[in-house]
Amino acid sequence: MQQQKSKYFYAIGLSYQKADAEVRGHFSLSDAAKQTVLEQARQNGIESILLISTCNRTELYGFAEHPFQLIQLLCDNTKGTVEEFQDVAYVYKNKEAIKHMFRVGSGLDSQILGDFEIISQLKFGARASKKEGLLNSFTERLVNAVIQASKRIKTETELSSGATSVSFASVQYIMNNIQNISEKNILLFGTGKIGRNTCENLVKHTKNSHITLINRTKNKAEEVAGKFNLIVKDYEDLQQEINASDIVIVATGAQNPTVYKSLISTNKPLLVLDLSIPKNVNEDIRELSNISLVHLDDLAKITDDTLEKRKAFIPAAETIISEIMAEFNAWLDTLKFVPTIQAIKHKLTGFKNSEFNTQRKKLVDFNEDQAELISNNLIQKITNQFAHHLREDSNTSDESIELIKKIFQLETTDNV
Repeated sequence: MQQQKSKYFYAIGLSYQKADAEVRGHFSLSDAAKQTVLEQARQNGIESILLISTCNRTELYGFAEHPFQLIQLLCDNTKGTVEEFQDVAYVYKNKEAIKHMFRVGSGLDSQILGDFEIISQLKFGARASKKEGLLNSFTERLVNAVIQASKRIKTETELSSGATSVSFASVQYIMNNIQNISEKNILLFGTGKIGRNTCENLVKHTKNSHITLINRTKNKAEEVAGKFNLIVKDYEDLQQEINASDIVIVATGAQNPTVYKSLISTNKPLLVLDLSIPKNVNEDIRELSNISLVHLDDLAKITDDTLEKRKAFIPAAETIISEIMAEFNAWLDTLKFVPTIQAIKHKLTGFKNSEFNTQRKKLVDFNEDQAELISNNLIQKITNQFAHHLREDSNTSDESIELIKKIFQLETTDNV
C-alpha cells in the first residue's frame, strides 16, 4: 500500500499505556504547535497529516517515506526528545495504522474503556488538516469510516453506557472519598472541554450549590456558569478561592503548572485533582500534609461495576470495526491496482496504434473504423480480465501486479 513512490501511511505516537502523565506532557502539542507542525509538514513535502493531542495521547497520522519524518516533526515542536519518544512510543504502518485509528476512535484504546471524547478530537484534527490542504482523499475517507464505526458502536452496543470520561471519573472519585459532598466548597479552575464536562457531572451527581468557576478568560467561565447558576470569580482571586475550598479541580491545559505550594496557606484538608496534560499542579504541594493530590492517571485506575460490564461489549464493538474496516480495505485494494490496469490499457493501445500504422501501409482497403471498434473491444476485455483477477484474488494481488508489470514492462506510480 503506497502513496506515490515509496511513501507509506504511518501512525506514530504515545499514550497512557506506556507513557506516564509527565512524559505525555513533554509531547503535548499546544494549538500553536499543531499549526506549526502542519506548516512544516507542507514544507517537507508531506501531503497528508492528521494530529491528535489529548490528555491521554499524542499521535500523528500521515504519509512519509520513513516514520522518522513524523517523529521529528513531533519532537521539534514539543519538549520531548527522540530518545524519550523511542522508549514509550509506537509506530504502525499501512493496514496496522488503519486498524489503530479504528481502535482509538471507537473508545477501545481509551484510558477509560468506552470514552468516546477522542472522536471529536479526530474530527477536529481532520478539519484543521483539510483547512491547510493537508488531508488527502485516503485520510478523509478513513476518518469518515472511523466516525461511522464509532456511531454504530454507540448505537448498537453498551460499550459507552453511562458516563465514560475522565471528567466523570473525577466526580466519581470525589463522591467515593469525600463525605457530605453537597456541603463542600468546590473550585473548578479551567473551563475548557474537560472543565465543562466535569462541571456538568458535578452539578448532576453531587447536588452541590457551592461550586465556583475560575478561568483566565472570565467570559468563558461565565458561559459555563450561566447554564448551571454557579459562581464565577476573577483569575486574580485564585489564591483566595483555593484556600477557601475543600476540593480544587484543575483543568487549565496550560503548558506549565498553574497551582503550586506557595499558593496554599490553608491548614484544613484539601483535595486537589489535576485533570491536565501537561500536569498543571506542581508536585511540591505534596509536601503539605493536609493536601491530597490526585492526577488523572490515578483516576483512570478506578474501575466500577459499570466499567466492568462494558468489557462484555468489546467483542461486539470489534465485530463492527471489522465490518467497516473490511469495507475500507476493499476500497483501498481496488485503488491499489488502478494504475496498473491503466498502464496495461495504455500499453495495449500503443500496440494497437503501432499495428494500425503497419496495416495502413500494407493494405489499400484497410477498414480503420472496423479495426478500431474490434481492437478497442479486445483491449477492454483484456483489461477487464486483469481487473477481475486482481479484485478477486486480493491475497496475492501484490505479486500479480508485480508479474504483470514485468511481463508488460510497465512503469506506474503507485497510489494508496
